[in-house]
Amino acid sequence: MENQVLPEETTIESALRPKSWDDYIGQENIKRNLRVILEAAKKRSESPDHLLFYGQAGLGKTTLAHLVASDLGSRLKITSGPALEKMADVAAILSNLEKDDVLFIDEVHRINHLIEEVLYPAMEVRKLHMIIGKGPAARTLSLDLPPFTLLAATTKAHLISSPLRSRFGATFKLDYYGEEDIEKIVKKSAQVLNLNIEPEAVKIIAKAARYTPRTANRLLKRVRDYVSVHDLNVVDADAARKTLEMLEIDHVGLEPHDRRLLEIIIEKFDGGPVGINTLAAALNDDPQTIEDVYEPYLMRTGFLVRTTSGRVVTAEGYKHIRNRV
Repeated sequence: MENQVLPEETTIESALRPKSWDDYIGQENIKRNLRVILEAAKKRSESPDHLLFYGQAGLGKTTLAHLVASDLGSRLKITSGPALEKMADVAAILSNLEKDDVLFIDEVHRINHLIEEVLYPAMEVRKLHMIIGKGPAARTLSLDLPPFTLLAATTKAHLISSPLRSRFGATFKLDYYGEEDIEKIVKKSAQVLNLNIEPEAVKIIAKAARYTPRTANRLLKRVRDYVSVHDLNVVDADAARKTLEMLEIDHVGLEPHDRRLLEIIIEKFDGGPVGINTLAAALNDDPQTIEDVYEPYLMRTGFLVRTTSGRVVTAEGYKHIRNRV
């Protein structure tokens, strides 16, 4: 393995980010639809409709925003819902937009309703309405905005208000990736990182990547650390397995907190059903964290199900835990 240094102006994350539609692996239906929307807009010399992406963290929503801007040859401006705390924050961003800019708002579900009120006319008629002054002396100032496209991303689409959601021209849900696509991503990322990786190691990393590109790249970077520290020239199956053992990640990607959740339901509640608040108290964790971080992957693997009575560990979940004992 050569000690090739990545360009100083890039981070590893940006180096691993796909630079073209052909480089973006997976989500084929979304890519097809986006390319039609963008091509049609370019033919009409218009800015594309505003677009909303939603799905679990790490599935490529931010990458899609970069690719949309690149496809349009437009400047991408990035912010997030929590960063837009005041009217002045969103006014500053909108008033600095230039023609055909792409504005990306991550975690859009965390925008408060007052900020949404500013976004509505901006999205619909490209107007920025600002209130100057207070009390009886207050007056409304209206500014024209240039044509722009708003891209928004969220992991919690249900928390976006209906008025805001209705103003997006298209909404796309990103699904978990198949293992075959994750393997392709690991191979491609290994090339970017100049790693000589064996096919079996690719499969081991992909199997533990939780069907998520970001997780696959994170594990690959930890394997890269392992082989670097141990002066290995090749990433083989043994290096991949030992890295996962070091991280306490099992062969299907379950981390200690995932296994702990299954174990508590099995040991304390006879496999369930158990309510979310009771489970949170037993785990000494937050119910929202359990629902948003732990459960989606456990349900995707078929180890856990939600019922009207509570959470239940499946036969596959029992088998996985017992095989580790």
